[in-house]
Amino acid sequence: MNFIVNLLISGSAVFISAYVLPGVSVDSFVTAIIVAVVLGVLNALVKPVIIILTLPITILTLGLFTFVLNALLILLTARVVEGFHIEGFLYALLFSLVLSIVNWFLTSLKEERP
Repeated sequence: MNFIVNLLISGSAVFISAYVLPGVSVDSFVTAIIVAVVLGVLNALVKPVIIILTLPITILTLGLFTFVLNALLILLTARVVEGFHIEGFLYALLFSLVLSIVNWFLTSLKEERP
């Protein structure tokens, strides 16, 4: 049950982030959930390998290169998922930042308070 709630939160975060940014579009909420799943799989499987391969650049830029990696993974997701469009690299970078903030906010609403 917790998996479904987290999936709905991630899909909502994608949908809201796409609504806020003019260079990003998602056709439907189902597409937003598919984007959340694909992005989750890429972050779990591909991102660790890429981070290890680009470790010298990441250390040289004090970790800021990870923002570029996030944007590249979002661009890859846009190529894989039909109905998810991003205008360019800058919008992918902004989408990454906005998505993180919206996802954090929605997840904080889910957490139980004492």
